[in-house]
Amino acid sequence: MIEQLIAPARLQTAVRLAGVGQLLLVAASPAIPIVLGWRAELAGCRPLTREVFWTWATYVWLTHLAFGLLSSFGAGLLVERTTLARLVCGFIGTWWGARLVIQFTYFDRTAAPPGRIYRVAEAALVLLFLVLTAVYWTVALTRGAGSA
Repeated sequence: MIEQLIAPARLQTAVRLAGVGQLLLVAASPAIPIVLGWRAELAGCRPLTREVFWTWATYVWLTHLAFGLLSSFGAGLLVERTTLARLVCGFIGTWWGARLVIQFTYFDRTAAPPGRIYRVAEAALVLLFLVLTAVYWTVALTRGAGSA
């Protein structure tokens, strides 16, 4: 049964769907600064601090876009039995796994906006991060060079 779950065609579909999930996250991400009031929060910072923050946020957004495009349109390449595919999937899996750890160990979630919609959104994001971590690490651990 496990062999059926990790069959190359199933993994390729899972990676492609993970890519779509990341592209949906990219599409929704511009709402985050509005919802969390980043402009007002950053207004009291020095200009350089604001600029570094927005540059960092843009790099993260572009990284998510790259992951989504690579996974959506290069899923076949990511499930090939190559060291590069294994390393890329391991990196993406680690990226999302680290995001999960940060969510629960570093972020002050008591400062999140109140209301059911925000709790549902957070739960959806956590689920997405869990799925992304699982998909990419499954590929990295089962499709690498020398795997059976």
